[in-house]
Amino acid sequence: LADAGFVLTFPAWIDTIWVSSQLNAAVCWRGSLKRFTFLNYRHFYRAMSPSVPLQEMIRAIRSARTQCEERGVIQRECAAIRAQFRQTDNGGRSHNLAKLLYVHMLGYPAHFGQMECVRMIGSSRYSEKRVGYLGAMMLLDEKQDASLLITNSIKNDLSHSNQHVQSLALCTLACMGSAEMCRDLAPEINRLLRSSNSYIKKKAALCAVHIVRKVQDLGELFVPSAHSLLSEKNHGVLHGTVVLITELCERSPEALERFRKTVPDLVQIMKGLVISGYSPDHDVAGVSDPFLQVRILRLLRILGRNNEAASDAMNDLLAQVATNTDSTKTVGNAVLYETVLTVLDIKSESGLRVLAVNILGRFLLNNDRNIRYIAMTSLQKIVATDHNAVQRHRGTIVDCLKDQDASVKRRALELSLALVSASNIRSMMKELLIFLSSCPPELRAQAASGIFNAAERYAPSQRWHIDTILHVLTTAGGDVRDETVPNLIQLITNTSELHCYTVHKLYRALLTDISQQPLVQVACWCIGEYGDLLLKGECQETEAVQVTEDDVLDALEIVLQSHMSTPTTRGFALTATMKLSTRITDNVDRIRSIVSIYGSCIDVELQQRAVEYNALFKKYDHMRAAVLERMPVIQKNSLGQTNGEVSEETIKETQLAKVRLDETPQQPAGQVCDLLDLLGGSQEPLQPCSLLGDPALSQPTTALTSAGGDLLDLLGGLEPTPLTPAPTVTVYEKNGVTLTLSCEQQSDSGLTITLTASNSTDSDISSFTLQAAVPKSVQLQMRSPSRDSLPARGAAKLTQLVVLNNPNKVNLKMRIRVSYTSQGSVIQDTVQVDSFPGLSAAGL
Repeated sequence: LADAGFVLTFPAWIDTIWVSSQLNAAVCWRGSLKRFTFLNYRHFYRAMSPSVPLQEMIRAIRSARTQCEERGVIQRECAAIRAQFRQTDNGGRSHNLAKLLYVHMLGYPAHFGQMECVRMIGSSRYSEKRVGYLGAMMLLDEKQDASLLITNSIKNDLSHSNQHVQSLALCTLACMGSAEMCRDLAPEINRLLRSSNSYIKKKAALCAVHIVRKVQDLGELFVPSAHSLLSEKNHGVLHGTVVLITELCERSPEALERFRKTVPDLVQIMKGLVISGYSPDHDVAGVSDPFLQVRILRLLRILGRNNEAASDAMNDLLAQVATNTDSTKTVGNAVLYETVLTVLDIKSESGLRVLAVNILGRFLLNNDRNIRYIAMTSLQKIVATDHNAVQRHRGTIVDCLKDQDASVKRRALELSLALVSASNIRSMMKELLIFLSSCPPELRAQAASGIFNAAERYAPSQRWHIDTILHVLTTAGGDVRDETVPNLIQLITNTSELHCYTVHKLYRALLTDISQQPLVQVACWCIGEYGDLLLKGECQETEAVQVTEDDVLDALEIVLQSHMSTPTTRGFALTATMKLSTRITDNVDRIRSIVSIYGSCIDVELQQRAVEYNALFKKYDHMRAAVLERMPVIQKNSLGQTNGEVSEETIKETQLAKVRLDETPQQPAGQVCDLLDLLGGSQEPLQPCSLLGDPALSQPTTALTSAGGDLLDLLGGLEPTPLTPAPTVTVYEKNGVTLTLSCEQQSDSGLTITLTASNSTDSDISSFTLQAAVPKSVQLQMRSPSRDSLPARGAAKLTQLVVLNNPNKVNLKMRIRVSYTSQGSVIQDTVQVDSFPGLSAAGL
């Protein structure tokens, strides 16, 4: 053990120690148990030695079985290194710093070696200077104060007679030079760019790139030198020069204009690389210096962008590179890819752009997935400008949808959606629907959204559009976006000729699968709106199916009771069940019982709906038909929202029922007034009311005045002018019921209308209700009526106030619906008021 260089102290239980230098092992045994333990001799040496060579330390660290054992070895070595750093006559400084750099590479703290790096950089020995510069590049950065201490050493070494010392200084400055160091040493770098040594000029060019990135203002200093270096024959110097010119052009418009004059020189250099024969020094798989070619092509792309003269000067070269480069090797594909990017970015000829797209098309046939990926990425960028050229490779792009790689699939999907047009919508949609049925879950939402957008833009027919969306909902209904359901409902309402076909198809889909919630929601909505068409069983577009009322209600009950149904879906199903109460005749009692069950539902929204629907059955059954009538056509505004999504204006028909007035469609553009269609849809024609009668002969009616009333002229001492009764006109007179209208202006845009109804027959009239609708830009509010019945012989009158606000001063029109029950018959009429008495000067 003395030869090993250390002394061991062993516990008392060890009787004998035997060391064999041949076996490199120590044999220890315990006298009582006669148990032998073999210990590695080198393990003892590595663990206990105060300082070991770098190779031995690496072996010790790699042989550590646990993280704790590794930390122990490193801590002992770092302690020994610190102790030796404190020695003034340390001859192994480079050896210790090399070990410390290895420790730093493993992620352990090594900051205590920074000052040692500074000292070693100033050494006169090349071996120590080399390790010192290496340590400075690894342990120092521009945020460390110690980096400023090596500025003078770097400056001195840049003027050293040894090119290798100059190279060390250039590499260190290019790696970790701060802005202050770059400003101080930039003249030295510019001087070295004019050196006669190609090795130094190459390093100086790359160092100048770092200086330009750090301090953009120093770029002008290197412009003359960079221009002169383009005449160099050394490929390393040319490569560094091209990188430097690229940085200068990207950061300075002035430098860009100056270097555009060098396009012929760059073209000549590139031609020499393309047509030159085999060069063993720069050949890579048969391509002469592909790294320099790629750099030159990138620089040409910058110089030719938005400049026709520069683009024309390089068109022939790009065509030559595109046709003469071998595409069977990876290096050739790299050069071709840069060529394609350059062609597509400059003002190139149309034939050259087609050639570039064809090269990308060949990339799609490559077995390498990376090449296919970058090809589709590039094609997606140019599909908007060269759509027809990309269309030629549509089949190959669609085939990439079957690729096993998820990234390639995603790019292929994006590109396929971009290629959809009116001419290929049917074939492309067929392929996309096949892909949707088997695509990964993470791509279904994107695929479904893209299919919806493409179908909306290029649908050849409304039926095809509906079928496509229903197919998507059936395949990937759970992955579609939230706006899909209202968009499909809006599409269905606009195609009145396909209502029967759609409700039949959705009913079959609902019976097949109720797990796709968006599909179930649309199906419930359609069954509620067009259930009468489903029960008729007559559909020319599809095979007729005989459906009974019980079948429809059973399907809706399954949705309501299913654990897969969300609260939103149950709301759709409950509303559809309620709407069927006005479309069927034999199962109203069953519907009433279904609705009453959910009056105590735990979901607040569902409970509120059920309670309100029960109230319609019990207290306001006479209004149920009007409230639950078929929804009007849903229109979209300029912001893409359906009407009714923003406005919440409502009117009160009774103390409980509320009818929304903003969910009605616009009339055709040919009509003057855009009235809400809430009151439309009745079979009887509108009764236009004539307001030409003499106001003096009309019966005056009372109307509510504004809260403030007319103020007296308190300062003038004048007597108040007596109020003149508002002119009254008759707007409806039928079956003994007379409805009159009077107006009173409240403000510049406000108007109060009083509707007065009377009964001249010998029998009472019950369930009398009035509904009104105005254009969308007009705000309407109906007050509660004074009563809901009209006694016989005019014993009492019904009065109801309508408050209008017309801020846009549009041409005011109104539709009024009159509903009442007379002698057991339900009567419903609609009239339209085109003008109002006494408002010609009001501007309303």
